[in-house]
Amino acid sequence: MRIFHNLNVDFMGKRKIFYVISSALIIIGLVNIFLRGFVFGIDFKGGVEVALDFQKPVPISEIRSYADNFGLGEVEVKTFGSDKSFLIRAEAQEIPAPLFPKIETEIENIITKNYPAIQKKVLEKTPSSIVYSFDSTSVIGPVSQALSAAGFQATKTIDDSAKTTLSVRVGVSDWIQSSLKEKMKDNSFKVLREEKVGPKVGQELKRNALFAVALSLLVILLYLGFRFKFSFAIGAVAALFHDIFITLGLFATLNGVIPGLNLEISLTVVGAFLTLIGYSMMDTVVVFDRVREYMKIYKTLPLDVVMNKAINKTMNRTIITGFTTLISVIILIFFGGEVLRSFAFALFIGIITGTYSSIFVASVFVLEYANRTKKKIEF
Repeated sequence: MRIFHNLNVDFMGKRKIFYVISSALIIIGLVNIFLRGFVFGIDFKGGVEVALDFQKPVPISEIRSYADNFGLGEVEVKTFGSDKSFLIRAEAQEIPAPLFPKIETEIENIITKNYPAIQKKVLEKTPSSIVYSFDSTSVIGPVSQALSAAGFQATKTIDDSAKTTLSVRVGVSDWIQSSLKEKMKDNSFKVLREEKVGPKVGQELKRNALFAVALSLLVILLYLGFRFKFSFAIGAVAALFHDIFITLGLFATLNGVIPGLNLEISLTVVGAFLTLIGYSMMDTVVVFDRVREYMKIYKTLPLDVVMNKAINKTMNRTIITGFTTLISVIILIFFGGEVLRSFAFALFIGIITGTYSSIFVASVFVLEYANRTKKKIEF
């Protein structure tokens, strides 16, 4: 399939126009990065995330009104694929101390309501659990079921030989579920996903993500330096930095501007950045391969003419590959749900910038290097 047959565009002659476009996009992005910053997901900033699927549709405003009364500080509520599924995020790692007595009273009321004559005592309290001792093993199972129905997780303690103790988890997720079950008794729900990330783990993940991106760029630099010439390797890495800065800049610029577009930085988005690095490099290598081939054939032609011939020749493959990949990514943006939307958006921008940078950044860098150093590049 040939779309651009006998294409003859002076790409290198128009490179100054694209200097302005690239510079403007990068500057706008950097300004927004410094002024607005990024919105980090739970993977990096830590917190608790619960995905709930309700039996009947419920307005998100109703869930948000309940979330304001959780007592957990800032709580974020988003739809999760449909009007029955919601993603609830709280930055609190543990139950706040002023809220703990209220939760303890709630647990006591649940036990007393279901088993008013039961004998119990508190053996231990921690910031995340309460351990009860009962007078009989027969009540452990029924009490555990009653607490589970109310949204609390209760398990038998492992080191209890008499099997009369029960540990009730008092976590942020448990309190969210318990509060919603109390408020929405006629609309049951099930937990689709539950995650908790501590602040230390979040910092480690952030550091490891930066290390992964930096290492990938270094390996690509070494690989291209070995396969082509070092100036080609520097041009390719410059194109990758160009793609990353523009994509990050758009994340900071457009976050909260487009309704329904979740642009928080998560591990999934880091995976998208590594993917677009690979995609952009693949596109660049295809162009560089053709440039190297034509430099051997047209030894007397100027470098800019050779590059134009190579880019025009590969344009058919570049456009078809990019277009077919974009179709899949656009489907993910609209139908992939809340979790995949930021991943798909990063790929969407990355595919466009990767195709663009292969021509107007990587190739242009090699041309500028040759012109300024007055060195002839030969293979």
